[in-house]
Amino acid sequence: MARNSSAPTGAPGASEERETSRKVGILASLWPFMKPYGPLVFGAIMALILTSGLSLTLPLAVRRVVDNFRTGSSEILDQYFLAALAIAGLLAIGTGLRYALVTKLGERVVADIRMAVFDRVIGMSPHFFEKIMTGEVLSRITTDTTLIQSVVGSSASIALRNLLIFVGGMVLMLLTSAKLTGMVLLIVPAVIVPILVLGRRLRVISRENQDWIAASSGNAGEALSAVQTVQAFTGETDSRAKFAELTETSYDVSRKRIRTRAFLTVIVIFLVFSGIVGVLWIGANDVRAGIMTEGTLVQFVIYSVLVSGAVAALSEIWSELQRAAGATERLVEMLNSIDSVQDPDAPQMLALPVRGEIAFDDVTFHYPSRPETAALNGISLNVAPGETVAFVGPSGAGKTTIIQMILRFYDPETGQIRLDGVPLTSLARDDFRKHIALVPQDPMIFASSAKENIRFGRPTATDAEVEAAAQAAAAHDFISALPDGYDSYLGERGVMLSGGQKQRIAIARAILRDAPVLLLDEATSALDAESERAVQHAVDQLSSDRTTLIVAHRLATVKKADRIVVMEEGQIVAQGTHDELVSGGGLYARLARLQFTDGVSPL
Repeated sequence: MARNSSAPTGAPGASEERETSRKVGILASLWPFMKPYGPLVFGAIMALILTSGLSLTLPLAVRRVVDNFRTGSSEILDQYFLAALAIAGLLAIGTGLRYALVTKLGERVVADIRMAVFDRVIGMSPHFFEKIMTGEVLSRITTDTTLIQSVVGSSASIALRNLLIFVGGMVLMLLTSAKLTGMVLLIVPAVIVPILVLGRRLRVISRENQDWIAASSGNAGEALSAVQTVQAFTGETDSRAKFAELTETSYDVSRKRIRTRAFLTVIVIFLVFSGIVGVLWIGANDVRAGIMTEGTLVQFVIYSVLVSGAVAALSEIWSELQRAAGATERLVEMLNSIDSVQDPDAPQMLALPVRGEIAFDDVTFHYPSRPETAALNGISLNVAPGETVAFVGPSGAGKTTIIQMILRFYDPETGQIRLDGVPLTSLARDDFRKHIALVPQDPMIFASSAKENIRFGRPTATDAEVEAAAQAAAAHDFISALPDGYDSYLGERGVMLSGGQKQRIAIARAILRDAPVLLLDEATSALDAESERAVQHAVDQLSSDRTTLIVAHRLATVKKADRIVVMEEGQIVAQGTHDELVSGGGLYARLARLQFTDGVSPL
């Protein structure tokens, strides 16, 4: 994603080049989110025009009142006062209506933006998350959308209202006194120039400030998600120092933004009100000379105040729009991010029932973060329907990568992967993934009940089916012992469970899914011997009628596999049954000797 080249070192994506921050025109990107609410937008604009028109009408009534102080009947004077009161009442009602409509629009649009960003991000492949921290994504969904909410729900309507008052006020000032208006116009360039010059600077600083806020959020999220590791290695001091550094840097950048904005405000207000004082002095002399009436001068002064207030408000709102433009740019970047894995425009459909035949044809793949090392190098492998194939080998051999490629988290650089003879790249990801059940090495436990965590495998499952899956995964006993049984809340990331209990929940989830393809990535690595025996029995039963791929370091868990594939440095170096591989020597025999005899005697 594009980044601001001026972003400081240490900010998220500081090492990447970013396009020069776009102008406020980027806010036009919000229109697709506002378009569905056309009646709401129309109503808000009508209320806006009404209140602006009433604001510009009020000085006319005031002029009549002033000019009729000494002349005219009291009845006419009373009518002018009543007219002014009616205008004020309509102005109050219109302003309240505008606020209600615009605020509702802002809330609705921001809710849609948040959902659109989340919908986009949740479907991105893991490659996307190699380049951006989860905390930064959350910052964009929360902090950036809050800035947009401020604009759509407030600043934009205020800006438009003040723009209408500025334009209408200038026209009415011209009609009131061309001479005094000409003098006012001489001040306008002096006000506009600093707004444009300092506004550009403010936009860059605002974007930088938002980057540092995102960096701070990302750092905090990372530290808190690994709080036990941080505390176990007494890393609290370093974590506090790093978070404090990022937060202080964000604060320092915000101080620059505040100083720039304050300086802009000082210049604008001083120039505007100095001009008003000068114009008022000339107008007072014209009244003494009889060139204009007191009411005309008062009318002109009120219009001058309205116009100057509009200019001052626009300068303030311009700063808000600059910040919102930066936030919009970041969100648009995320919404427009191109995923490295794409579904085809016209996906093929798998023939049902899915048999579970998997084929790798000369597959080569490098992780984007490690382009110099091949994770898979020319892998060719055919897994028959219903076959149980185990993958063993040292860490980094490419075993887990096989699992990730079958789920199409990544696409191979060369070669092809097929399910039931159909290339995965020809299928929609959600179409073929629903036929696959996964037990990952680090099982994810959601912050909900034990029942809902298991039911995640098949949301339509009944309570009885959930319980049956838990029993098959040897999880029923410990779940029943929880305070509320299957309704017990498991905490964020399953903080209330042990590592083995988490894995049994994940296995129950996979059992409940009842998919024709089962992927087990170190599924029993955190189990004690008794639980592992029970779960292994469940896995044996589960894999008896489906295609099963097992990644394991402990060879005892794969001895009964139909076939064992030995991998090293991204390549398949041997295949066969346990007995065949042991008798054949090589890497598998060496691993077996280490695990089964502690390397003391030859196998």
